[in-house]
Amino acid sequence: MTVYPIRDVVPHRASLLLLDELVHWDDDSIHAALVVPSKGAFAGPDGVPAWIGIEYMAQAIAAWAGCRARRDGGEPKIGFLLGSRRYSSQRDLFPAGTRLEVYARRELMGDNGLGMFACRIDVGGETWVEANVSVFEPADAQAYLESGTA
Repeated sequence: MTVYPIRDVVPHRASLLLLDELVHWDDDSIHAALVVPSKGAFAGPDGVPAWIGIEYMAQAIAAWAGCRARRDGGEPKIGFLLGSRRYSSQRDLFPAGTRLEVYARRELMGDNGLGMFACRIDVGGETWVEANVSVFEPADAQAYLESGTA
């Protein structure tokens, strides 16, 4: 599979694009990575709170969907993080400068755009965070937002 630049597969831009790179992806999973910043929207004096891991996972899922769209000749689309189950973190903070390996594996993906992914964040081969993440990618995100059902 083609390993795309992260900016080509995630619709987030500027300071809201939190992932640094796409490492690997296939039809069922993705591996992305980032180095925890010392400055930025979520960074504090010592690093980034571990609860931001849910957004790292969501952006990895967005990158997976974007890779599939690119492969099929399309553009990445806007999706929505619906929630998570069993978000478990071994740390309160991701220290600045730490390389995080973000993994997401598709567990379920419906024709209606609803999906569930088993996700984890590893550091040096040790799992720091695990969660099941639910997402939704409507066929037309703008129409969905304007419908008032979002």
